[in-house]
Amino acid sequence: MWTVVYIAPNKKEAERLQQALTREGLLVKLRNIGLPNANENGSVEILVPESEVDEALEIINTV
Repeated sequence: MWTVVYIAPNKKEAERLQQALTREGLLVKLRNIGLPNANENGSVEILVPESEVDEALEIINTV
């Protein structure tokens, strides 16, 4: 099951965090909040598998 670990204010920030998590070997999905492809400035949820939540939060807090 995928779990939201962070809500980024925009796509650029979400992609930056996605890269950091992926570098550490985590699986990551991004999901726009609201309209699917509204724009680059909408909030984006960062999701990881439930088993990787603790590690993802630790990485996000150090980035």
